[in-house]
Amino acid sequence: MQAQAETALRRVDIVVYPGFKAMEAVGPMTVFDYANLQLARRGLPPAYAVRVVSLETGPVRSDTLMTLEATGRLDTVLLPDIALIVGARDIERALAQAPAIVPWARAVAPRIGRLIALCSGTFFLAAAGLLDGRRATTHWSVAGLLHQRFPAVEVDADAIFIRQGNLWTSAGVTAGIDLALAVVEEDLGREIALDLARELVVFLKRPGGQSQFSVHLASQATAHGGIRGVQDWILANLGRDFTLAELAARAAMSERNFRRVFTRETGSSPAAFIEAARVEAARRLLEQGGMALKGIAAQAGFGSDEALRRAFVRQVGVTPREYRERFGAGR
Repeated sequence: MQAQAETALRRVDIVVYPGFKAMEAVGPMTVFDYANLQLARRGLPPAYAVRVVSLETGPVRSDTLMTLEATGRLDTVLLPDIALIVGARDIERALAQAPAIVPWARAVAPRIGRLIALCSGTFFLAAAGLLDGRRATTHWSVAGLLHQRFPAVEVDADAIFIRQGNLWTSAGVTAGIDLALAVVEEDLGREIALDLARELVVFLKRPGGQSQFSVHLASQATAHGGIRGVQDWILANLGRDFTLAELAARAAMSERNFRRVFTRETGSSPAAFIEAARVEAARRLLEQGGMALKGIAAQAGFGSDEALRRAFVRQVGVTPREYRERFGAGR
């Protein structure tokens, strides 16, 4: 799909408040600004008019040395086409200090094109009751708190971003860039979004369902030395078949105790960890490009390319071929 010259100008409001995460505001802001640059190079008019808004106009201090100038106030009458509520390091403090964002979100949600919460900004939508009975994501570090405070929300702590109608939520920091690129691709087409991603030196976009987590990082974070040793051995030997008895023996445990301790320490069963590790290995091979799917399946430890495809769809949300089209070195 090509960008169209008749596309209307969309107003985008970046909603900030004292202590907002600077990178979460500047990342999407840059995506929309560079999207206009891509259009200008094609002789087309801009698609986005971006501004910073807050409860009051004037300078708003972020979580870093950066301060942004809010040129507009939150308004329930003159609505933007797209509004992005930025997250905060201390979201509970932000909710207490900027509570007016909650009723504003509740009032505008039925009438706005896209209402987007970045990272812990999801808490504002949840507090407004907008996410009750819906799937939503946030940064993994506050996903438990989101579930605890708003049990009616179906929290997916693993997704990069989630769209539910006109409500979008994303994981932390750079996931806001993924989400903004998804918006640009939807509005202006894949060609412009791809050129924009290349200019920003990022992937076109990670699939929204892609995991926030790295299996290797997860294994390093495991406190139990025996379980961590088994995880490291699995990661170094993904091409072989694993049995529960073999893994338990390496940890000097009975099979029943090993399964219990492994799940307690890692949050997943041994089988789930192995599949996630194999999918991550396959992802790296797909990104490098060149190797046939059968070879990738064998090297990552899958019995067939069909087994790879099923696991990949389950874990990542797209097929291996689609993933390589987006992220492969030869794309």
